[in-house]
Order: sequence, then structure tokens, then C-alpha cells
Amino acid sequence: MQTHELIAALASGAGPARRAAAARRLVPAIVAGALASAALAVGVLGPVPAGMLGNPALWIKLAYAAALALSAAWLVARRGRPAAPTARASSLVVAVFAVMLGLGVVSWWSAPPAMRSAALMGQTWSVCFALIVSISLPALVGSLWVLRGLAPTEPRAAGLAAGLLAGALGTMGYSLHCPESTLPFIALWYSLGVVLTGVLGAALGPRLLRW
Repeated sequence: MQTHELIAALASGAGPARRAAAARRLVPAIVAGALASAALAVGVLGPVPAGMLGNPALWIKLAYAAALALSAAWLVARRGRPAAPTARASSLVVAVFAVMLGLGVVSWWSAPPAMRSAALMGQTWSVCFALIVSISLPALVGSLWVLRGLAPTEPRAAGLAAGLLAGALGTMGYSLHCPESTLPFIALWYSLGVVLTGVLGAALGPRLLRW
């Protein structure tokens, strides 16, 4: 068989890739990752104190994590397509981080000097980010599985996107346990947990996402 005949045979019946392919893999993985993270946070670490349910901080945490998850999911979908532009999705992820960090800085600066340290460190700073990474691991497995079924051409960058998505889903779950309520704490330690999960994804990407 000549080369051109082989190419023709391989291409026979081929059509454009289905545009919803990424969404069909992403949506179940996101739902499963969010549920797994919530189950670990509530079932293993314990539920958020009852008094937090009426505290706006809980809903700020969930809104922040949800915004990160949506923007990171878009980035994962873009990273899973060869040569797809990623600038807008990446910019949106950065913007979500920047807004939360900005709110944290304003809140910290507005607090009385004697209370700034407590607002930033809280009572659980030493375990917060590590717990977020830990309960994000099931979502990270799911996010990498999504990318393995697509066609990422930059495994490290794709792994980073998967890690950011997983970290955001883990943060949603962790919010159902965490008793902290200050914006500086959320902006620093929650963001660090998401970023570290992204770094873990970037480290795993070249190993797990190679063609």
C-alpha cells in the first residue's frame, strides 16, 4: 500500500471532531470530583460549625471556588484540543485569583493593626492548604482522566489546568468543613491550596498525558 493510499484509508469516514467531546467527559468528572471532595471534607474532617451556615464567609468561599472551577474547566477543555487558543481561559483563571486576592488585601488593610495577623493566619493556616490538596486528589485523578481522553499537546500545561480544576473542586468541599471566616485567610491559604494542586498536576502531566 502506497503512503497516499494509507492516508486515504485512515481518513475515510472521518469528520470534524464533535465539539461537545470535552464537555461530555468534563461534566461527569466535575460532578464526581466535587462530590468526592465534599464527602471527604464532611465525612472525614467533619462538617462546618453550625454557626457558619448563616455567615456570608461560607458563601464567599463557595462562590470563589465555584468561579475557579468554572474558569479552570474551560482551560482544561482548551488544553485538551491541539492548537486551541488558551489565552482567554488562562486570563479568566488569573482574574478570579486576582479578584479574591484583591478583596483579601483590602480586608487586611482595613482591619485594625492588632487584628491583622489573626485575620491572615486564623487558627488553621498550618493545615488548610495541605488538606485542600489532599481532598482534591480524587478530582485530580478525574481531571487527568478527562485529558487522557482528549488530545493535549502540552502535557505540563494541561496537567496544571487539571490540577487547578481539581484544587478548586477540593476547595469547594473543604469549605464545608473550614471554620475560618476572614477574607485574608481565604485569599491566601485557599489560593495556595489550589495553586499547589495545580503544581502537582503540572508535575504529573508529562508522565500521564504523553501520547
